[in-house]
Amino acid sequence: MEDGKMTQTTLMRLPQVEKAVGLKKSAIYLRIKEGTFPRPVSLGAKHIAFRSDEVEDWIQSRPRATNGGER
Repeated sequence: MEDGKMTQTTLMRLPQVEKAVGLKKSAIYLRIKEGTFPRPVSLGAKHIAFRSDEVEDWIQSRPRATNGGER
């Protein structure tokens, strides 16, 4: 709980994660392999999902873009 707010953790399927982080499947899996992206949880033999709180933490840990001449 942060600032008195309780965040509900949900499970996100890969297409939702791709949309949320702006990366494609191959880039996400490369980062998982490198240990720089949250690992998915198993939902069964062939199904995985990502914890929304871990994905949100990863997004928040990304540096913000600077205005280095870009408009």
